Amino acid sequence: MIKRMAIALSLLAFAAGAQAQQKKLYCWDDADGNRICGDTLPPGATDLARTEIDARSGRKEAEVERALTAEERAQADAAAAAAAAEAAAEAERKRRDLAMVESYASEDQLRRAYGERTVLVDEGIKASLLGEAALRRSLVTLLDQANALELEGKPVPDKLLSGLRARHAELQKQQRILADQRAERAALELELADAVARYRAMKNPDAAELAP
Repeated sequence: MIKRMAIALSLLAFAAGAQAQQKKLYCWDDADGNRICGDTLPPGATDLARTEIDARSGRKEAEVERALTAEERAQADAAAAAAAAEAAAEAERKRRDLAMVESYASEDQLRRAYGERTVLVDEGIKASLLGEAALRRSLVTLLDQANALELEGKPVPDKLLSGLRARHAELQKQQRILADQRAERAALELELADAVARYRAMKNPDAAELAP
């Protein structure tokens, strides 16, 4: 019995010693900038920046940053989401570049593929220009008719006025289509330059800086 009690007391002493060795001190600044230290953190200090110190050795163990506000957490989450999206986009770009290199055996083949797309866009622009010119001629004809009637002191029929408005609306629509096609053509040129640069970088990194 005495032996068992001695063992139990020894275990209790060891546990108490281990707890003493593991005990920490916490130091933080209050709202007035005063430095406060203690062996426990009061509820109001758990979100504050603090220094954690080993109570036995006096050695600093950690610097804990203050808790983020709801706005700061939202900003951090948004920044993390943006970084993840950029990483995913970069990975997708690399996959496309690899597929491009595997699809075209040479830079000339790549340029020819873009050339075929350019021809289609150019043909569309030509057709739109012809359509715009035809609408302009039609609109001018209707305007001339309306002007002639006004010079003669005659009223302009509703049908003619309606035709003028319809032709003008069609012309504006055609002009928007033509503007979109020209923007597509310019974007295609930039896309080709970028594709050639990336193709060269994949095929021969030493040539990545050369102009297309």
